[in-house]
Amino acid sequence: MTSSNTSAMDISFSVPFLHRLRLTRDVFGQDDQILLNLIEPSGEALPRVQFWIDEHVAAAQPQLPARIRAFAQCHQDRFRLTGNIQICPGGEAVKNDIHILERMLKCMNAADLDRRSYVVVIGGGAVLDAVGFAAAIAHRGIRLIRLPTTTLAQADSGVGVKNSVNLFEKKNWIGSFAVPWGVINDESLLASLPDRDFRCGFSEAVKVSLLKDPEEFARIEASAEQIRNREMNVAREVIRRSALLHLEHITRGGDPFEMLEARPLDFGHWSAHKLEPMTHFELRHGEAVAIGVAIDTVYSSLVHGFPKEDAERVLKCLTDLGLSLTHPALEETRPLFDGLEEFRQHLGGRLTVTMLTHIGGKIDVHEIDREQMQTAIETVVAYGTRSQAAI
Repeated sequence: MTSSNTSAMDISFSVPFLHRLRLTRDVFGQDDQILLNLIEPSGEALPRVQFWIDEHVAAAQPQLPARIRAFAQCHQDRFRLTGNIQICPGGEAVKNDIHILERMLKCMNAADLDRRSYVVVIGGGAVLDAVGFAAAIAHRGIRLIRLPTTTLAQADSGVGVKNSVNLFEKKNWIGSFAVPWGVINDESLLASLPDRDFRCGFSEAVKVSLLKDPEEFARIEASAEQIRNREMNVAREVIRRSALLHLEHITRGGDPFEMLEARPLDFGHWSAHKLEPMTHFELRHGEAVAIGVAIDTVYSSLVHGFPKEDAERVLKCLTDLGLSLTHPALEETRPLFDGLEEFRQHLGGRLTVTMLTHIGGKIDVHEIDREQMQTAIETVVAYGTRSQAAI
């Protein structure tokens, strides 16, 4: 019997969000109104805007800071550019040093940014993650506009609602969920991307198509060599559809902040997230994901009825895209399998890993047969070794 002086109240509520995705060809040129229209006025004062650029992008496109300043000068009646354009380390290095995060916060404070100011970040996925995390915790959230500069970020993480940095040699150990104010996938920002990094992004496109869209996988499969050769009339559409499939899952899948057990968009990621620190981040995220997707696809064929001929198609598609499926770290299976426990901790609760039953069909499993997973790893390594020998 409940005492009269005790009570319990469980009140369900929802918070509306708006996700703004824009596609442009030249965001600081003919398409500059797209970015300008995302910067909304707030009262009589002009909104304050701070730009952050990935150092790799700044080096590859040295004209970019001048173009940003010209954009700000042209539209000085609409917003105020605060201080210098900030350059930050690129790649995983920006996420591996917690002091870089502190520097970002100091710069945002020095610029007097408030919750209706804007941080515009231009860079690869790691820079979007780190600057986005700083913006998410400053004033409990400054409006963030992402301009992803890699195929990986444009196809996947740029439209996500997560921000993070690495800590304790664990991927994304500290972070937040925060919906970006806007995302602009601009084609001109991909022009200076090295071939290796250009190819990386399509591992996530393969992943999401395997989970959700058999026809899209078939399109990627058929055009893999054209994508590898950077034929943008083909690659552009694959990036667009991958972004939309990821965005559809985030906004319509019922679990944008990953509160449930399953995290299907992380298919192949339990090993990918472990391979990156194991290789001291020599492996790009997209390269690690390609290996992880290959491993879990083969495991799905060994254990969960995924057709073996389709598993072969997946491995061939990934290698046709120019992605390697082998690395010496795959021989270190004991630390690699530690990735399963780290993956469980990152989700919380019991281990839940997404596997495939067919292209476009998935199941969630809570136990891994390590002997069969070892066989899957060896199968992928053997395939990758043969593919490299054939080049």
